[in-house]
Amino acid sequence: MLGRMSWTNSWIGWALLSAAFAAATALLAKVGVAHVDSNLATALRTSVVLVFAWGIVLALGKHGEVRALDQRTMLYLALSGLATGLSWLCYFRALQLGPASRVAPLDKLSVPLVMAFAWLALGEKLNAAAVVGGALITAGAMVMVFSSQ
Repeated sequence: MLGRMSWTNSWIGWALLSAAFAAATALLAKVGVAHVDSNLATALRTSVVLVFAWGIVLALGKHGEVRALDQRTMLYLALSGLATGLSWLCYFRALQLGPASRVAPLDKLSVPLVMAFAWLALGEKLNAAAVVGGALITAGAMVMVFSSQ
């Protein structure tokens, strides 16, 4: 599938890059949070993300599009931002308290949770393969977390 199209036009390519950067995030955060309050570490990380994201928006000339956003879009993006912030605060605290090799798999339970919530709230279809895949992710996370105790 990726052979016939540019990776820049494929959600699969972007998702794989996201996974790679998420892995780097966990390892770098584990080292970075070792000697600092986890909330302060999250605030510092978020500040970098904020500057980086706005830098990209400005460089691409997309900043003017903010005026065209409706209130519903703004509300959902704001709520998503709050959820992201809470997730990051919890993730950094978990990294501070536990090994990255066990925190990250447990964090990835977000995948089957998204599948379930997308089915319930958004009406997305789940086939047997998706249900089995979600169950395997859940089982894998549990094995990784509890087998190393």
